[in-house]
Amino acid sequence: MPTRTQILIPIGIAAVIIGIVGIMSVPKDVKLEQAEFPKGLVKIDNVTLQVQIADTKPLQTRGLMFQEKLPYEQGMLFVFDDQGIRSMWMLNMQFSLDVLWIDSQGNVVHIEKDTQPCKSPLETMACTFTNGNGEEAKYVLEVTSGFVDKFGITENSKLEIISI
Repeated sequence: MPTRTQILIPIGIAAVIIGIVGIMSVPKDVKLEQAEFPKGLVKIDNVTLQVQIADTKPLQTRGLMFQEKLPYEQGMLFVFDDQGIRSMWMLNMQFSLDVLWIDSQGNVVHIEKDTQPCKSPLETMACTFTNGNGEEAKYVLEVTSGFVDKFGITENSKLEIISI
């Protein structure tokens, strides 16, 4: 019968390896807990939101990582140079999100509700979401989980950019 030490040592080594892999998988410029995002204002249907704007690769990689919460009147708008299939990941997230993919005309082309955070760096693939219906997007709007249902947002909804 194995001793307690014989069981705990391999578990401890595995935990250290997983932690190191997790830290190494996050790009250096997103590891700081505080990040400054440009601010903007958007309207989706009749709901006005203050948004943090992620319009550069480092800001897009960072996203909402490490933020504690996101009130219903706030969101994060990812702005890309062109339309395409966009993947969003939930690594280091503290809460669930509703994610909306939006084309260059402001039409909502895909919605994922209640996307769950990754529990560990090893399950990053399981908590990565795309506009899987094949409709290309220029923007992705992340809002607190429940926002879509609370405000009746659908794939017929329209995004209006007031200022970014």
